[in-house]
Amino acid sequence: MYQFVLGKISTLCADPLASTLADRAPQGARNASWLAGRTLLARTLSPHPLPDIIYGEQGKPAFAKGDPLWFNLSHSGDDIALLMSDEGEVGCDIEVIRPRKNWQALANAVFSMTEHDELEREAPEERLSAFWRIWTRKEAIVKQRGGSAWQIVSIDSTAQTHAVSQLQVGSLSLAVCTSTPYTLTNESIIHVGTFGAEKSLTRPE
Repeated sequence: MYQFVLGKISTLCADPLASTLADRAPQGARNASWLAGRTLLARTLSPHPLPDIIYGEQGKPAFAKGDPLWFNLSHSGDDIALLMSDEGEVGCDIEVIRPRKNWQALANAVFSMTEHDELEREAPEERLSAFWRIWTRKEAIVKQRGGSAWQIVSIDSTAQTHAVSQLQVGSLSLAVCTSTPYTLTNESIIHVGTFGAEKSLTRPE
């Protein structure tokens, strides 16, 4: 079972639950995204308590050993995404489709030949969106593996060895990488508001 949840950082930070987590949040630039992520996790798992969270060698957060669930978080601008699984490690990435300085040079530096071919097949006015589409796929694969950002250059997101699914929702490019096949659709996305997700993940017994 997989669940993909979308929320707004500003909304989640205003959630009453966020105030109970605020004393654990890091200070500085990461404060809001950390708080929103923990609130999103807690709301999605409710009424079950939020398990202890540990970090892998490359800094990937995970529930403490023995918990039957895996998760991954990603944020861009005010948008935040959570992918939850009871089938194995997952990775997700969310990016606001936006102009980025030197994006073509970045694509030349980190995209594989087949990814370049995909980019070049697009009409010129669609290539920025295509850049973010490919970028989110690569990020999701790296995150599923628990790798670090520098490994993105070694990833070919078009390879059939990856269980990757992708979707564009408005100005958002979304991608997931899962342990077993999963298709991300508009209907499968759970949108969370101030009072929590529309439904919560059923924990395996």
